Amino acid sequence: MINRNTLLAAAAGVAACAAAAPASGSVMVVGNSHARICFEAADSPRHPMVADIRRCDEALSRSDLTANDTVATHVNRGILRLRRGLVDLAISDFDRAIALDPDQPEAYLNKGAAVLRRENADEAVSLFTIALERNTTRPALAHYGRAVANETLGHLNAAYRDYTAASRIDPRWSEPRQELTRFRVVSR
Repeated sequence: MINRNTLLAAAAGVAACAAAAPASGSVMVVGNSHARICFEAADSPRHPMVADIRRCDEALSRSDLTANDTVATHVNRGILRLRRGLVDLAISDFDRAIALDPDQPEAYLNKGAAVLRRENADEAVSLFTIALERNTTRPALAHYGRAVANETLGHLNAAYRDYTAASRIDPRWSEPRQELTRFRVVSR
């Protein structure tokens, strides 16, 4: 059985070894602002605190954010909310980021993880695919998430291909390799 918690933990940036496993699909913000602090919290492997989300709220309430930083802050706040189990609020943030910038791949990547947590595998497959098409900075994570969703749907060949792609893209990340051990390839 697939360990969905592994995907969600990786998507939320709480992988046990940040060097070996992909972190969240956070979006970088430049400068010393609340938006930057929000990014740093979303990019950190530690469990987010309510204060981290408040920094994001404060950043979004300011009128001096650039359009890119506004989108990034919605993605980053969504990551923090998802890691705290606030799935609906996280999805709202990812949706807002997508509405502001339909080409923002990390919004699709993280929304895919959130809807997978809701057990909506069909939508998750689509979101992970869009993240890949828009060149997410975390392609291994997108392939892994899509593999989990495809396996949930019974699409075993597609799941195998995505686990393989995730393992090839990030060979130090153990979860895709572990999932592949459950498959047996049969020639016909």
